[in-house]
Amino acid sequence: MMNDIYGIRFLKKLLKIIYIFVYDISMENQKKNISKTQYAYEVIRSRIVDGIYGPGHRVVIDQIARELKLSAIPVREAIRQLESDGFIQYKPYSGAIVSKINEAEYLETLTVLAVLEGYATALSSKTIAQEDLKRLEMVNEEMNEALFNFEFEQFGELNRKFHSIIYERCGNSRLLEEIQQAWQRMSQVRQFGFTFVPQRARESVKEHARIIQMMKERAPFAEIEEFARQHKLNTAKAFQERKVEPKIEQSVTRFL
Repeated sequence: MMNDIYGIRFLKKLLKIIYIFVYDISMENQKKNISKTQYAYEVIRSRIVDGIYGPGHRVVIDQIARELKLSAIPVREAIRQLESDGFIQYKPYSGAIVSKINEAEYLETLTVLAVLEGYATALSSKTIAQEDLKRLEMVNEEMNEALFNFEFEQFGELNRKFHSIIYERCGNSRLLEEIQQAWQRMSQVRQFGFTFVPQRARESVKEHARIIQMMKERAPFAEIEEFARQHKLNTAKAFQERKVEPKIEQSVTRFL
């Protein structure tokens, strides 16, 4: 059992190292086209969004400056911008740390969305056009590619686009407004990337494909509603379960 745990831990750390290496090469190529402060901002923000710097992580200016081969000044300015954007907060005796999230509020909003989105998806299934179904297939494929390329922020944006395409056809403006407001309440948490669970992401892509297929087949209203509702509840369950993993794995779980 312990050998399995350590094996998983090693694999996850390896994936994390590979991701950082690949991403930093990409950012290095962009360095010539942006200011030093913007470069530092993009690197730090992406590490927060992609979960490399988790909630409560201490952001050390000198360390980051050495990693990015910059002076402390642009890094300090970048951190100030990130604080203004809500990604970072200052804590006494600790300095700059990655902002924490309200997990209870996030889970409550997810369960509300499960009900709203389930019904909206079922309503949309009555009127959705073939062109829309093709768009959904394309977006879902893009999500799969984003996941493969460790583009977690892009994955989240595409996920919202996928569901938005469906809801646009629900024919109920009030329902659509409620869904959009719920998504807005979760926007800060989602943009930080703290809710990203890669294993759940892979399953989500498969469930999207199933939703598309059910719509193509004109499955019964109740079946589509139930499946779409469970799709969102599965996300809530995955988020909860990632909190109770053995401590030895918690810090790197989001990278597998």
